[in-house]
Parts: sequence; structure tokens; C-alpha cells
Amino acid sequence: MLINGFNPATYGMKQAMYAVMAFVIGAFIFSLKLNVFKNKKTIMWALVISLALLGFLVILKIFKGEAAAVNGAVGWINLGFMNLQPVEVAKLGLVLYLAFVLDKRDGTLISGQIWENLMHPLILTGLMMMLVIVEPDFGGTAILFLIAFVMVLVSGIPTKIALKMLLALALFVIGGFCLIIWWNPKFLQEKYQFQRLLAFLHPFKLEKDAGAQLVNSYYAIHNGGLFGVGLGNSMQKKGYLPEPYTDFILSVTAEEIGVVGAIIILFVLFYLMWQIMEVGVHAESQFNALVCYGIMTIILSETVFNVGALLGLLPITGVTLPFISYGGSSMIILTICIGLVLNISANEKIRKIAKEG
Repeated sequence: MLINGFNPATYGMKQAMYAVMAFVIGAFIFSLKLNVFKNKKTIMWALVISLALLGFLVILKIFKGEAAAVNGAVGWINLGFMNLQPVEVAKLGLVLYLAFVLDKRDGTLISGQIWENLMHPLILTGLMMMLVIVEPDFGGTAILFLIAFVMVLVSGIPTKIALKMLLALALFVIGGFCLIIWWNPKFLQEKYQFQRLLAFLHPFKLEKDAGAQLVNSYYAIHNGGLFGVGLGNSMQKKGYLPEPYTDFILSVTAEEIGVVGAIIILFVLFYLMWQIMEVGVHAESQFNALVCYGIMTIILSETVFNVGALLGLLPITGVTLPFISYGGSSMIILTICIGLVLNISANEKIRKIAKEG
């Protein structure tokens, strides 16, 4: 079987290479002194690199347009040995930046001073989101928003204001979604992303077009049943289900090892998130805690968007499943995140032992 011109084993070998690279880089991040990540120069470089990469994609889109697009979006930079996805770098850059700024603002986020103290970080977050949505990448934009939203919520703002923000967000999302569907503008009807939205609402009606991914995802999960048809025996990955190794890898997994196997994989992911949150909760440093919450938000939002899409509970946004989907950028950045969390955990334990001694 050939997929996109590659022998299937090619994907496995390339992903193994990405995993080795990610492990080496993650181990290096773990070995560094934690103060490196709290350094203003480090934060500035993380921001500059993130914005420069995102800006490069905008230039690429302007000059090359559809020629540089993959699945309707200009979201990758070809480095030869791998395709770099700048939004993945931006996620980590945003987490480090917000943790640094919110740590400095600790104690100042009180009623009447919130906008004054959050104006600059929110403007920068908005700029990042604008650069990503131009690609267009709605999944990446939503994840950047959620990172900022969650980190601001846990940074110490009053509960009443936090609840109002949460309610406003829910109304904005639901209202915007209903408005687009009701309006059904002509200039959006041929857009790849709008077709995905329509496929979310009417998958079987659009089964031969935009709804093919979701319908075949249903078939894959149904075929697998509780315990699956056996490793390597998926039918849907043989040309029926587009992107079987990225966006819809869990559908193929459910077909081969069953719903029970897929649930076990999700349990491991959620257990990882829980452990990251535990490190954040017990961290004495505000910066350390915020980094953990930000990283947990990245993994949680990616998991929810991916699983929600393949179950038809959310529109398909092209978000991959953390650590499972094929892709070098995601694997490397997520492993860097884990290396950073382990670094924080080790430093917090050393600090605690030193305090008790």
C-alpha cells in the first residue's frame, strides 16, 4: 500500500527518527538550569522566533498562495528533513511568555487594574492569533486562545471576573457559530474550512465530498467494535479515510485494537495531564505553576479537538493527537514541554528537601 507516494514503513521510520530527536532535545531541556527559562532574554528569543516563523508563513501565503497550501492552509515550512509547523513553536513560546509576565504581575491583577496589567500580553497573544488564523488554521488559533485564557484564569484574578470571562467566551463562540451557519455567506461556501464546518453539521449528506473524513471515521470505529480487527488489519486506512496517520489516527487505532484500546490510550494521555497539573499545583514558584498549567492546556486542548473531531462532536480543525499522530514538529515541541515539566518537578523537589533540611 502507498500513501501520498510513500511506502507505509516510511512513516514509521520517519516518526521513529522524530522520536529520537525529540528525546535527545527533551533530555537536554531537562538538564538545563531552570533559571534559563525564566530569563528575560530567553523569553524574548522565544517570542521573536515564534513571531518570525509565523510571519514567514504569511509572506509565503501572499507570494505563493495555494501552491504552498496543504489541506487549504499554509501552515508548514519545508526544512528538507522535516516540515516545521510554526504554530507548535508559538504554543510553547506563548506559554513561557505568559508565565513570565503573569509571574511579574502577581498580586496586581485586582479589580480596576486588570486591563492595565494585561493589555500588553493580550495584544501580543492577539497578534499571534491573527498570524495563525491568516494561514488559515482555526485549530491552532483556538489553542493559542485557550492557552492565554487558562493561564490568565489561574493567575490570581478575582473569581467573579473569571466567571464573567468564561461566560462571555461561551456566548461569543456559540453566537459566532450560529451566526455563520445562519448567514451562510457566499464568499465562504467554497472555502476548505467552511466545507469542514458544513461536514460537521451534515456528514452523511456530504459523504462524497467534505463529509468523507467524518463518515469514514465512524465506519472505522464501528468496524473495530470493542476489541478491534487486529493490528495492521484496518480497511479504512487503505485509501478510504484521508489523513489516517495524522488527524484520524485514533479512528484507525480504534478499528485495529478496538474502542477499549483507544480508551486506554486516552486514559494514558489524561493521566499524563493529571501528573502535569499535580506538578503545577504543588509548585511554590508562580512561574513554574503557570508553565505547567500552560503545557497541560496544550495537551488537553489538542486531545479534545482531535477526539471531538473524529467523533463528530466538534468541527474538523486538523489538530493532531498528542504523541500519537505522525509529525515531527508536534512530537519535538511536546517532548520539550515534558522535559520542562520534569525539570520543574525536579527543582521543586530539591527546593522542598533543602527547606526541610
